[in-house]
Amino acid sequence: MLFLYSVISLVLIFDFINGFHDSANSIATVVSTKVLSPFAAVAMAAFFNFIAFMVFPLKVATTIGKGVIDPDIINLTVIASALIAAILWNLLTWWLGLPSSSSHTLVGGLVGSAIASSGIGSVVIGGVIKIVAFIIIAPLLGMVISFIISAVVINISKKYSPFTVDKHFRRLQLLSAAAFSLGHGGNDAQKSMGIIWAALIVSGLATKDDKIAIWIVLSCQAAISLGTLFGGWRIVKTMGQRITKLKPFEGFCAETAGALTLFGATHFGIPVSTTHTITGSIIGVGARKGASAVKWGVTTKIFWAWILTIPVSAVVGALMYYLLNRII
Repeated sequence: MLFLYSVISLVLIFDFINGFHDSANSIATVVSTKVLSPFAAVAMAAFFNFIAFMVFPLKVATTIGKGVIDPDIINLTVIASALIAAILWNLLTWWLGLPSSSSHTLVGGLVGSAIASSGIGSVVIGGVIKIVAFIIIAPLLGMVISFIISAVVINISKKYSPFTVDKHFRRLQLLSAAAFSLGHGGNDAQKSMGIIWAALIVSGLATKDDKIAIWIVLSCQAAISLGTLFGGWRIVKTMGQRITKLKPFEGFCAETAGALTLFGATHFGIPVSTTHTITGSIIGVGARKGASAVKWGVTTKIFWAWILTIPVSAVVGALMYYLLNRII
């Protein structure tokens, strides 16, 4: 039981770091456009992160719990190894200021440690392929939707003065930022719920047919909310201004597109990266002004972090498994 408690603690630490690491996704645009102060922005984001369980069904948690690796085959050492790998990669990319995906580092760690433990047969290939596909699909959706929304907004706003447009979209951006934070809490916190659920199944304390207990839901939502409250300030600058310069109406368009993408993915139980989603949305807003408005040098570095996240995390997860297996 002590090992199970340790694994649950690791999940909550990962969840906290997830919120800490990804808080920039929710607040970067609203802070960079000076609609809210950093503290007000993270407080709002944390609140909507927490209440997300009241809005979204727990389909993403189910996908993570039994749709990435088979809980009937793996053990607690596999889960612990994956979590350590995910935590290490999150901390490294946070330190470097790179908006990488907490979701994909968790998936990579699970796959690597599961293969090290029980071979490729322990991996649910179909589930992993679906998640990997959304590395491309999620940011593309965000990009296309934000491009369309910003084009529509520009046409509607032509007859108004820049001051009037700015004033109205400063208010509307509060709604779009809240919506994105809600989507973030709905998709990301459920990944941690799924891991705790898998750990309980492995330990014989739950079955695949059981509903996820309310204590799991509340503890995961609280952990990600607290992480968001502490904030990931190193990434805010990258997300908010280094990809493209944003005005309030552009922040509104990017956040709305990101929120719509997250709502759709969460509804269908698809674990996606909030980082990828909002980055694609910001690029879509910038691309409307022309390719030169997007700082492609910064964007290229972000793309490389995306590409490397799963394979690097898988290797670290496998190494962690071999190490823990010797110790335990």
